[in-house]
Amino acid sequence: MHFSLTDLAADITQNSAESGADLVELEIWEQQLPAAGRDPAAMDGSSPAEGEFRFITRDNGRGMDDAELKRAMDPFVTDGIKHPGRKVGLGIPFLIQTATQSGGGWKISSVKRGMEKSADKPSGTEVEAWFDLANVDTPPVGDIPGLFRTVLLFEGPREVVLRRKRQGGGGDLDYAVKKTELADVLGGLEDVSSLALLGRYLRSLEGEDG
Repeated sequence: MHFSLTDLAADITQNSAESGADLVELEIWEQQLPAAGRDPAAMDGSSPAEGEFRFITRDNGRGMDDAELKRAMDPFVTDGIKHPGRKVGLGIPFLIQTATQSGGGWKISSVKRGMEKSADKPSGTEVEAWFDLANVDTPPVGDIPGLFRTVLLFEGPREVVLRRKRQGGGGDLDYAVKKTELADVLGGLEDVSSLALLGRYLRSLEGEDG
């Protein structure tokens, strides 16, 4: 079971990383507005806020045709490969359920490799979901730097691009990072010291102490 929106985003992005993609993108968009009657200056994330959390994943992997996409959205269908022994798939179906119950929504589109109709629509899958932060059924946002670190370390894609925008909620943010650039600067993303530096850097982008 997922406990935060970042858990959902990590699960869906992992699907992209395992799709045979060279490129995986994850965008996080967050807008927090002060609840009615509150002082905007006090909006530090410690109290309930109105607003929206949205994430988008894109990949240039093998994609799905209409029948495969329909199966992927069915909670009672599993390929038995990614999660051996699991009887119910909790990725896309659980995302749809959570987004709907929390007053948000979702969109999924996919083009199967070998069935591209033009260069403008290459193979791959795009998943977008949004959540009402004021809804009582919306899970907590979770750990954004931790999410980004996890996604950067997924095996498979040569390039991972992360984009982040936030309005309110303790200060505006707008930044992007690339896996290849970080690996070049840090001398790789394998050893303990590089991973520690990566974690501190991602937290600094969020205005957190390393």
